[in-house]
Amino acid sequence: MRDLYARFGGGLATIFLSLVLVWLAAMVLAPNLMMIDYALRPNLPPAQVGGPQDIWSADNFLYLANEGVHRAIFFKTVWASALVALLTLVVCYPIAFWMAQRATPGQLSIALMLVIIPFFINEVLRTLAWFILLAYRGPLNAVLQGIGLIDAPIRWQGDGGVLAGMVYAYILFMLLPIYNAIESLDKAQLEAARDLGSPAWRTHWRIVIPHAKAGIATGCVFTFMLAAGSYVAPALLGSPGSRWFTEIIYNWFFEGGDWNRGAAYALTLLVLCLAVVLVTLRVFRVNLTDVAK
Repeated sequence: MRDLYARFGGGLATIFLSLVLVWLAAMVLAPNLMMIDYALRPNLPPAQVGGPQDIWSADNFLYLANEGVHRAIFFKTVWASALVALLTLVVCYPIAFWMAQRATPGQLSIALMLVIIPFFINEVLRTLAWFILLAYRGPLNAVLQGIGLIDAPIRWQGDGGVLAGMVYAYILFMLLPIYNAIESLDKAQLEAARDLGSPAWRTHWRIVIPHAKAGIATGCVFTFMLAAGSYVAPALLGSPGSRWFTEIIYNWFFEGGDWNRGAAYALTLLVLCLAVVLVTLRVFRVNLTDVAK
């Protein structure tokens, strides 16, 4: 706060802070307060809104707790989102390390370009590309049949297709935080570890990963939250047996017409994401200041 006033002066800094507060109030606080109000009220006909039956209760949350199918999909979304974060970490960590410590400036520029340019395209179109790739008569099955690995086409749509689509869709949110963290690691530490005979795995475990823990925590948090709240990938790449919790929320709002129950489901997912953020920061022993860096 003091640095902001010292850099921009009292008047300009006050304008910046006011705009931030207005944005937080209008785009974050107000919608969530409205969602809480909707979640605690029953779904009533317009004529009964504000009447004696329009009172706060936990019925919408209890419905989720007692609905076995929806509860199972909720917990499936939780662990599947965690799996997406883990798979994305496994994919991104070696790439981020190579970019930060091994790549030449020219190789780094090409790598960043190859990673970032696809994200200029809308997420729906990128997911549709995966839908075509994984189609029953799509390129993947054609290549696998051509080289003799499979005898008949495989239906990739389902849990596997959703996981693959999400890992690709959110790779940038994992890659860049880890890259930024590893980039600040002094190469002399890696050279010293190698000179002392440390194997590669021990060097990463004892030096690189502890140094990059803030970036890893940031990437895991971003990826988990995006995966848990994703709708496009499950809707396009999923199957009836691989429903995502966001699809149920969408159905309550736009097909079932029960905004109150949909708000309760959405609020439950929001609380889950906040809990995951706090737990992840605690596990990695980092704070919000480290994440912001």
